[in-house]
Amino acid sequence: MSQHLHIVFGGELVDPSGNEFKNPDDIHVVGIFRDRQSALEAWKTEAQRTVDNAHMRYFVGDLQTLIDASTSNPEAQD
Repeated sequence: MSQHLHIVFGGELVDPSGNEFKNPDDIHVVGIFRDRQSALEAWKTEAQRTVDNAHMRYFVGDLQTLIDASTSNPEAQD
């Protein structure tokens, strides 16, 4: 079985209806997880911990997509 990594991160947003972080330097990286289920559990914990702040959001990202993209086009730039 191949590895499929996920990242959980979050922070305060400029607008609760968007996805722009108020201060990207303050993004909280919860961790990198070996499967989606573990990542979702971590996401849920952080989301519940910050439920009283409408501007706080946590996200689950699929690192495998980024890894695959960088492997298929190693010269790609931001």
